[in-house]
Amino acid sequence: MTSSSEPTEAHNEILFSLPWINPAAPISTPSRATILLAMNATNDDPFASPIIWTDSARASAFSNWLQGLQVKHGLVPNSLRPASADASFRRYFRIDSSNQRSFIIMDAPPAQEDSQSFVKVAQLMRDAKLNVPEVLDWEQSLGFMLLSDLGDKTMMDGMQTPPELLCTQPASLAMPAAPSPAQYALYMQAVDALIVWQLASKPGVLPEYDDALLSRELALFPDWYVAKHRGFVMDAEQTETLKLAFEQIKTNCLTSLGGARVYVHRDFMPRNLMPAPAGLVIELGLGVLDFQDAVYGPISYDIASLMRDAFLSWEEDVVLDITVRYWQKARKAGLPVGDDFGEFFRAVEWMGLQRHLKILGIFARLTLRDGKPKYLADTPRFMRYARATCARYRQLGPFMVLLDAIEGNETRIGYTF
Repeated sequence: MTSSSEPTEAHNEILFSLPWINPAAPISTPSRATILLAMNATNDDPFASPIIWTDSARASAFSNWLQGLQVKHGLVPNSLRPASADASFRRYFRIDSSNQRSFIIMDAPPAQEDSQSFVKVAQLMRDAKLNVPEVLDWEQSLGFMLLSDLGDKTMMDGMQTPPELLCTQPASLAMPAAPSPAQYALYMQAVDALIVWQLASKPGVLPEYDDALLSRELALFPDWYVAKHRGFVMDAEQTETLKLAFEQIKTNCLTSLGGARVYVHRDFMPRNLMPAPAGLVIELGLGVLDFQDAVYGPISYDIASLMRDAFLSWEEDVVLDITVRYWQKARKAGLPVGDDFGEFFRAVEWMGLQRHLKILGIFARLTLRDGKPKYLADTPRFMRYARATCARYRQLGPFMVLLDAIEGNETRIGYTF
């Protein structure tokens, strides 16, 4: 790395006390409030990348915690590198061991993230025989966690050929063609993992996905997407239309299929699913990530999340095909999905609509409040999902008119139900 300025003396005290830091290597310092741990920072190393800390005390605590694990797990300190980040305050690093194994480190500041829910749900999933990261060490007071590594290839990576399946495609482009046999097989593995998760469900273990939570999530849409992102001011009639639509959505979500409830992952989508290594598919199944927000709620939620993805869209016949395969398998397994697929799919659509509106609000908030604008590029995808659902249900006609007013579109409606 190169730098136009040298670290301050205070930065030197933090940086050079760490065992993997080379004091001779120049270190970039974007601001006095930012600390860069120049791990693995050699010019010929393709993995060279800084770990950025904005809190020197936290950086020092991380160093002390990691040093304490070095001997037990055979960690190679200079292999530490960023693995991924998500839409929350959590960060993930990858570190190698001396026996050719790698681990994942989670950095989840306790003030912003509840690591306890991650540990609890991870154990629930492991008890259900799902393939999830094993928690090997947890410094609860600091939010540092050492996890087993499920690999660096997600199910989404398996969706990226042919080129039109790239998750970076503009949401306004035509949807991709049907999945290849290999991609379809991944969806069937996802369906199987979902059913295993749902079969483990017990009431009173996870937080309830109730009216209050549904309402808080729906409120993100008018607060962040409509008012702050679009700058759209609703009049009294439009406000009443929104209120009525939200009540219809919540009622359908909570009462469809007799109010059937199971464990809900809440982000069950290709980016959070990890294909097992070749030859271990049957033994391991898909790895499951990002499950810390799991709740006990509508059985229609996770299949809606899988098939109406945040970063990848399929034609309607593909959505129907995989959803009916899930329904058939779930019904055979004894899950409460009902005896009528049409009724089940309507429940999926209404649940999906709630999720689409929530995510529109979340993506706007990530951009406007958290400085993460990349998510906003996919908001047209969710508006398209929402409009498609509204166009099929007569009672949602006024809400579709409102959505089009917010987007500046001309309303065209042809109801199915």
